[in-house]
Amino acid sequence: MRRAALAAALVVALAGCGSSSSTGTAGHATLWVTRDRGAQVLHSASVPAGESVLQALDRVAKVKTRFGGRYVRGVDGVEEQGNRAWFYYVNGYLADRSAADYRLRPGDLAWWDYRAWRDPAQDPVVLGAFPQPFLSGYDGKRRPAVVMSTDPRARAVAKRLRARIARRAPPDANVLVLGGHATTIALRGAFAGSPVRLVFRGDPRLLLRKWPFRYRYEVGG
Repeated sequence: MRRAALAAALVVALAGCGSSSSTGTAGHATLWVTRDRGAQVLHSASVPAGESVLQALDRVAKVKTRFGGRYVRGVDGVEEQGNRAWFYYVNGYLADRSAADYRLRPGDLAWWDYRAWRDPAQDPVVLGAFPQPFLSGYDGKRRPAVVMSTDPRARAVAKRLRARIARRAPPDANVLVLGGHATTIALRGAFAGSPVRLVFRGDPRLLLRKWPFRYRYEVGG
């Protein structure tokens, strides 16, 4: 089996095709479409909540599918080739199901990106969607959030994340660690919906912006 076919088989659950009707859920979500880990932005739009991620994509772009409509092979003429393919994230998490099956909730961020891959499951969580892993979670399941810091400015960040400040965090919590002067940013998570841990050393006021790391998979080397 060719590498491209293997990639398609492994990530077929990550993208797909659905119907054109909406569930009627009130509110809006955000949709980003980019290339090369956010280096090139193709679309950024507000879309209705209640639609599938595939329906949201179909609103702003021309979509091609394969495997009976269960896999997105091309967007606006940019098609999978070799080890380059389309992947989608919801609130920073690499999705674990067909895009036809994931219904957007108000406030969600859906992010399609065309990128090279070594392992289809690489980059399981991306920094550019912050603060969404803390605010909206995955599949409507928001984990408790904890900010670990002695910096008095951390209170404003904790309020934004609807988090509490503590010295320790339960194992099921999303954790933000603040402190230090040399800028260090690292986000870790294992799979869709798993707890995330963000370490940020720098001015915490940066984290009060709407999208402080917009379109970026990671920051630093």
